[in-house]
Amino acid sequence: MKALLILLFSALTTVAISQVETTSGLFMQMKRLDSILFEEGFNNCNLKDLETVLAEDLEFYHDVGGTQDKKEFLEAMAKNICGNRSVKITRELIEGSLEVFPLKNNDSLYGALVNGAHEFFRKESGGEIEKTGYARFTSYYELLNNVWKLKRVFSFDHKAAE
Repeated sequence: MKALLILLFSALTTVAISQVETTSGLFMQMKRLDSILFEEGFNNCNLKDLETVLAEDLEFYHDVGGTQDKKEFLEAMAKNICGNRSVKITRELIEGSLEVFPLKNNDSLYGALVNGAHEFFRKESGGEIEKTGYARFTSYYELLNNVWKLKRVFSFDHKAAE
């Protein structure tokens, strides 16, 4: 019986999918999508580019701000991140924190889970940049008709800057 359990465990761990290499095409694609989401959307307030990566049925889960659909998410970005010209909020991905896990169905790639951590900063007009916080995220991107779309986002573990 013990030998059977060892054999079964070995078989299960052999087929497990692990994080892709940081040099892989999938990792680079997810890093590019993260950049559109945060560098273009969050940092530069280019909401048109941001919208191109969002699925129509986007669900955003935030441990402080609750849940949002695509329309609510874009409205919140426009108002809370991009709406005050005298204060600029930015986000920086913590170097080395990005992880990408492929999702397959019978060897056919259909999605990816992306994990990471980021820091947030605030700069008032004429003031210094100050770190305001930290959070982690997990995103689910789905591949539909050879186009990646951000479908689910979990933003959690928000903490004030130390």
